[in-house]
Amino acid sequence: MKGRLFGTDGIRGRANVEPITAETALKLGRALAHEISKFPRGTNRVLVGKDTRASGYMLEYAFASGICSMGTDVLLVGPMPTPGTAFLTTSMRCDAGAVISASHNPPDDNGIKFFCRQGFKLSDEMELAMERSVMLDCINGHRPLGAALGKITRIDDALGRYVVFTKNTFPKDMTLNGMKIVVDCANGAAYRAGPVVFDELGADVKPLAVQPNGLNINDKCGALYPRGICDAVRSTGADIGIAFDGDADRVVFCDERGEEVDGDQIMGLIAKDMISEQRLLQNTLVVTIMSNAGLDVSLSEIGGTVVRTPVGDRYVVEEMRRGGYNFGGEQSGHLIFLDHSTSGDGIIAALQILKVMTKTGKPLSELTSWVKKLPQVLQNVEVSRKIDFEEIPELRKLMQHGRERLKKNGRLLVRHSGTQPVCRVMAEGEDASEVASVVRILCEAIRKYA
Repeated sequence: MKGRLFGTDGIRGRANVEPITAETALKLGRALAHEISKFPRGTNRVLVGKDTRASGYMLEYAFASGICSMGTDVLLVGPMPTPGTAFLTTSMRCDAGAVISASHNPPDDNGIKFFCRQGFKLSDEMELAMERSVMLDCINGHRPLGAALGKITRIDDALGRYVVFTKNTFPKDMTLNGMKIVVDCANGAAYRAGPVVFDELGADVKPLAVQPNGLNINDKCGALYPRGICDAVRSTGADIGIAFDGDADRVVFCDERGEEVDGDQIMGLIAKDMISEQRLLQNTLVVTIMSNAGLDVSLSEIGGTVVRTPVGDRYVVEEMRRGGYNFGGEQSGHLIFLDHSTSGDGIIAALQILKVMTKTGKPLSELTSWVKKLPQVLQNVEVSRKIDFEEIPELRKLMQHGRERLKKNGRLLVRHSGTQPVCRVMAEGEDASEVASVVRILCEAIRKYA
């Protein structure tokens, strides 16, 4: 293995190809156990969840074996949304948590995300320490014997605990009676929890993609394929469509007309409701640089402010904790409510939208229409390698020219994905045709070099 193991969201790649192999999973388990053994007054146990990929069995048992080999206990919770794993890590007072998942990636991929005892993503320092242990085999000599070895326990009621937790984020004096909801679970980690939560709150639920077979997660379903909920809402006359990604830390919506709702409009709606109830700390919404500038304009009209971070939900959470904010997210559907959860939670986010709809009696299309949007185009370009755009004269010149074409109120962002082999090109400006042209020209040039 060459280079860093950890990306922007744990470790991810093709299953059974380094670093997503049983051998490396075992070493990562040992490395994690070694790091948490340094904690004072620790419980000496790690909670492990997973999504529904077939490769999850291989990685789960190898990872758990590595942890046990260091004398640390493991609690297995089976298929569980990533935010559920984070919640249970803190609820069960574990020293760390991990989820075997590749989130929105294709079925053949997999990965591991890690949480500290407080339920947040691991610090860069701890990731680096674990990476050194894996790469250098520097803890290979630590081998507890006999009774000092760790043991594995399966927590059979873990899903029920998470369902109760998410339902408690919905007002106790409200129900979803009379609400018809389409829920696409991407054949992923929320295939049980998602429909159950909405059903128990009184909704008429039409579930989609709730028959995982290990090979169909994210396969033409879920958050990456919103057409599924859009078509189902139109055919059933549902009030809203909700689609999760493979590990349910991300959610997208369509309105009662079967039209997809932009993620910035969703965040704007929630922020507006929180401001009206005096619950949005410092009247500030934390977003990434990918969010539309129209969000800033819309919130400023009701006394709100927008703070921006680099791309990645971990950076949103870090800024929220640093600045004392309680709501933030990404345009792509990661929504973080620090009053309730330590990470993006698709089910909790959906409940907040349903709460506003129930409280106002208004359809989603009307509720989100107040958020102004500048013309914006985001396009992914598949790449075989990560290139430095500034070191290629043609690309550097095209980016400079593109920014000049978009003028003072426009933006151009070009970045490599931290989780997939794609380059993301986003442009925003006042003239829709100029925006589209800038993105098209730049994408064509990137394909020549990457």
